[in-house]
Amino acid sequence: MIEEIEHREFKRCLKISNGDAEVIVSLDFGPRIVSYALDGGDNILGWHPDAAVETALGTWHPYGGHRLWVAPEDMPRSYAPDNEKVEYLVDDETSALFSRPADAAGFEKQFRVKFAEKGSGIAIEHKITNAGSEAIEAAAWAITIMRGGGEVIIPNEPFAPYSSEHLLPVRAMALWSYTDFTDPRWTFQKDAIHLRVDEKIAPQQKFGMLNKVGWAAYESQELTFTKRFITLDNAAYPDFNCNNEAYVAGNYVEIETLSPLRMLEPNESIEYEETWELASR
Repeated sequence: MIEEIEHREFKRCLKISNGDAEVIVSLDFGPRIVSYALDGGDNILGWHPDAAVETALGTWHPYGGHRLWVAPEDMPRSYAPDNEKVEYLVDDETSALFSRPADAAGFEKQFRVKFAEKGSGIAIEHKITNAGSEAIEAAAWAITIMRGGGEVIIPNEPFAPYSSEHLLPVRAMALWSYTDFTDPRWTFQKDAIHLRVDEKIAPQQKFGMLNKVGWAAYESQELTFTKRFITLDNAAYPDFNCNNEAYVAGNYVEIETLSPLRMLEPNESIEYEETWELASR
């Protein structure tokens, strides 16, 4: 089922539901997925209405939920404001395409949301297009702001004990200048790296890696959110070859995935898909 509704302070949003779960996409800005919930349940996505970043291109607002950005991160290109109205085209009763004209950095952004026939699963088909006059190296960057109070989980590569068959590394990790492993929000386990969200601890933390396992998760109270993605062999990804990153700062948290880098000529596009699932714990 698809219908236009009001959500929070915004008059125009589109709700898509298959009876088991629902998403709400803003039509007043974005495009952004501002809510993802099981039928009758709580929204797993975060909301930060007062946050803003002043840039040479205007004021950018994170708002909340899921957005499509352009990597590698650049100021102001990545932060081009997206405060204008969004157009949509309904494919069928559980799928719609959301788009907007080129932003001030010269990129057109759109995504399609497609529900599975049953269950909570959705596919998000992202697309960025170079609407400028010059070629530029870029990647699609799918960023999801989660609600606070939970924990990001990034799986490790399968463990194997030391042997003559396991002499080479299996994964590299990218760290930022503000990454601090003495921060108590980190937990390192054999099967996964956990990064906890704590509103009482304000400093930023971020890390990334080439995640060939193909999923990342967020646990918050009674819910587990999982996003899945495909890692392409022999592809070059942004940020020292990362296709999966996580960022926290106080109660603000993002789970991010990225497409491979490629040189985009004018009018060329990058298409990138990830899938979501939401389950009760």
